[in-house]
Amino acid sequence: QVQLAERGGGSVQVGGSLRLSCRQSQKIYGGATCLGWVRQVPGKEREGVASYHVGSSSSYYADHAKGRFKISQDNFETTFFLDMTGLKPDDTAMYYCAARFPDCTSGNLMPHYNSWGQGTQVTVSS
Repeated sequence: QVQLAERGGGSVQVGGSLRLSCRQSQKIYGGATCLGWVRQVPGKEREGVASYHVGSSSSYYADHAKGRFKISQDNFETTFFLDMTGLKPDDTAMYYCAARFPDCTSGNLMPHYNSWGQGTQVTVSS
């Protein structure tokens, strides 16, 4: 089991930027791996923000994230990121990083992840 740990949450003003990082306890081998970011607001279900399929190097974004957020992975394949720009109050949520392996297929914004981080809070104020 791979442990995931987020860093980088915090409070920003509208229009600001944040970089969230998710450190893996070990490298995940195999292309059938999905890495992603999910957020949750109290009282609501978790929603997919962005996902990345390692084998195809394909990224997927929720409509609200397109053009503002970017998911990426470092060259060592042990950390992945969510770069967020143009932040809005509606982006306020707990953000979780997640992974699914070894049988994740491409094309899914929110696959059935089997590893989760503890979450990091993002607060956007006007």
